[in-house]
Amino acid sequence: MPRILVVEDEPTIAIGLQDDLEMEGYLVEVVSDGATAVTRAREGGFDLILLDVMLPQKDGFTVCRELRRAGLRTPIILLTARGQEVDRVMGLELGADDYVTKPFSPLELLARIKAVLRRAGEAPAPARIYRFGDMTVDFGRFEATRGGRKIELTAMEFKLLRAFLEHRGEVLSIDRLLAEVWGKDVFLTDRVIYTHVNNLRNKIEENPGQPRFLVSVRGVGYRFDG
Repeated sequence: MPRILVVEDEPTIAIGLQDDLEMEGYLVEVVSDGATAVTRAREGGFDLILLDVMLPQKDGFTVCRELRRAGLRTPIILLTARGQEVDRVMGLELGADDYVTKPFSPLELLARIKAVLRRAGEAPAPARIYRFGDMTVDFGRFEATRGGRKIELTAMEFKLLRAFLEHRGEVLSIDRLLAEVWGKDVFLTDRVIYTHVNNLRNKIEENPGQPRFLVSVRGVGYRFDG
């Protein structure tokens, strides 16, 4: 059965999550601080991580960032009491696969867990290294270089770039990008997509104002021509 790491410092919530998940047949381990979460996530071979945002030692955003930078691809669902869009976007930007806002329905959480695990199981093994122009992108190591020099991409920029690279030559609409990169159940404004695309262009294009690779198709979306 899938193994789930629950990272939650409130004992009542942690016990409730463990009981609910074990009743569904999952194997569950609970830790209560961010530093331990990073260690166990990298050592434990988990299939999914339920990660609270407000944690001692390291908050959930920091944990998520460190795990993604270390190359860990285990799906992460954030548990947060924050309902503002900026906080949801931050979590997704750092590489989380989904988020659930407290207080949450146990049934909704279970449904989201199943959906994330299903997407992870259905995803084919992608190519690890891509090259275009003077860029080299290694998705296994979450590293990118341009002209031999390392450039910093956020976890979300890696996910966005992978979507374009896996569909080279295809026009991807805003709705399709939202579904493939952020997930079908995530609701963000078009402006968030535009901002991420522009940020990515600034890092991979020699002349972002006249992009060679990541081009706009007016009224439709974007196409990657690398």
